[in-house]
Amino acid sequence: MIKPAVSQRSSGVRTAAILVAVIAILYLARAILIPLAFAIILTLVLTPAVGWLQKLGLGRLPSVLLIMVVSIATAGGVGWVIFNELVEVINDLPSYQQNIHNKIEAIRTPGKGPVGRAAASVKELGKELSSTPAPIAPPAPSQGRHNTSNQPANQPANQPGRTVPVEIVPRPANEFEYVRQLATPVLVPLGILGMVLIFSVFLLIEQNDLRNRLFRLAGLDHLNVMTQALDDATRRVSRYLMMQLLVNAIFGVLCGTGLYLIHVPYAVLWGAVAGILRIVPYVGSLVAGLLPLLLSLAVFDHWMPPLLVFLLFATLELVTGNFVEPWLYGMHTGISSLAILLTTVFWAALWGPAGLILSTPLTVCVVVLGRHVPHLSFLHILLGDQPVLAAEAQVYQRLLAMDDHEARAVADVYLSENSLVQLYDSVIIPALTMTEQDRHKGALDPAREEFVFLSIREMIAEFSEQTTASEPASADAETEGELKLNPACAAGRVLCLPANDEADEIAAVMLAQLLDQAGCTALSLPLDPTLQHLIAIVEPEPKDMFCISAVPPFAFARARTLSRLLQVRFPRTKIVIGVWGFTGDIERALQRFQPKRPHRLVTSLADAAGFFTGSTPAVKDKSVAAAAELSGKVG
Repeated sequence: MIKPAVSQRSSGVRTAAILVAVIAILYLARAILIPLAFAIILTLVLTPAVGWLQKLGLGRLPSVLLIMVVSIATAGGVGWVIFNELVEVINDLPSYQQNIHNKIEAIRTPGKGPVGRAAASVKELGKELSSTPAPIAPPAPSQGRHNTSNQPANQPANQPGRTVPVEIVPRPANEFEYVRQLATPVLVPLGILGMVLIFSVFLLIEQNDLRNRLFRLAGLDHLNVMTQALDDATRRVSRYLMMQLLVNAIFGVLCGTGLYLIHVPYAVLWGAVAGILRIVPYVGSLVAGLLPLLLSLAVFDHWMPPLLVFLLFATLELVTGNFVEPWLYGMHTGISSLAILLTTVFWAALWGPAGLILSTPLTVCVVVLGRHVPHLSFLHILLGDQPVLAAEAQVYQRLLAMDDHEARAVADVYLSENSLVQLYDSVIIPALTMTEQDRHKGALDPAREEFVFLSIREMIAEFSEQTTASEPASADAETEGELKLNPACAAGRVLCLPANDEADEIAAVMLAQLLDQAGCTALSLPLDPTLQHLIAIVEPEPKDMFCISAVPPFAFARARTLSRLLQVRFPRTKIVIGVWGFTGDIERALQRFQPKRPHRLVTSLADAAGFFTGSTPAVKDKSVAAAAELSGKVG
């Protein structure tokens, strides 16, 4: 019992150590990894174009060189146009000098309007509250008191004992240092850009060879996993880039259109800048909105256009950043909205501005890695957008927290997309099974146990009322796929008996409810721990049938005992055993009911309802359908 715990603990420590080492490498080697990451993204963008040229008969190397030349020329042309437009904007600023001066003066002196008077009143009130009483002057020194200071009162400033302030004057820079100071901010980005282009060219040319080497490095045993992971990551990153391009283009068009309607100069320029700068999350939108806002403050005499510009960018960014992007990116990348925000902060802290741009593609790769590598599955659980708790686990967890309203909400959502019998088989029965497991382990206190069972009973009663109210009044309204009325069932009753405890009784109530809705006469008998009193009062008709309801994990022993007693007391009455959620071998399970086996063993409420009504309803769960087919062969 100790070895698995020690092994699990050592595995967790090893995984944590690997993560720390990976983060340290990402930080220390960022000078090389950042250009490489940008090159991989650029490679994913340009690969379809290179493949298209190859299909036209052009070689791999000429295709790559042609695409790179066209891409560099296009990016350079767009950058040159935007740069010239920005230069024109800067050259036009002196003509708006008077407006700028007026705005600055208006900010410094609020004026004599209501707002100005209110601000002045608040300012005066703050001065009065913050003012302190004048300090009491110390008494004058006596005439006979000697001066104990080391510095004489009449000593001149140039005397040796006087402290003289010293100012360090930097040495004048020569021409070489001046050129270096000007070139450094430009050369560093150009160097990174050059590395990105070089990496991209080699990645595009040697793409197939690098992919094969990566597979060989991972090992031939993991060839299938690596292929799936690589295809999954490529597909998700490509979708993200396409969605980002689409969102940024629409954002830029809307910004440019809005600025044109507000009559801001160079509206097309600011729309293009907004679309480009949104590549940088959060910061890019702020800069894109700040530029036209400052220009509107300089151009217009009044405050309404700047206010409209602010509202335009704020509205578009709030809608895009909080609704459009989380929905689109989460749907196409498999990352939750909260994970996108947290990983953006993480990559920005690790790699700075480059991390902001690369945060989502890098997180997509991490999520894909956690999806296909078992030891890193926690990454997929933490960052992925798929629900980590099934509906039955959510219901049970909320009931353990004594929150029956949210548990009912989860069940309602499931019922809106599925039938009532599927809700019972896939959600309520598994929740009861988890309850029984915790109860038998002693992990469930009596108060919570009572709350769970009571809440499930209330939900079942409400579902019964809703289903009854929604049923058509006429029998002609029955559609294909509903449970058909069995003449044999109509002539007899189905007596549902709980095998052992309250969970079995609740399952029997659900079965009786489903059979009543299908047109059968079903009775759910109460729980009797001794069984003797229950068997004494039961008087089945010749065509009646018993159905013993049992919820795992402790179901077979009590169901077998009850089945034997019923067979002795009523040898001609058919007995059906319902072990709800059982996934084992049904034939082997029936052998445990020797010497006389029951008429049938069913594993789901849908299977039981189909048997008693003479029809088999549509069941989405393939395992349940297979169990129903197998039980039919056994019967």
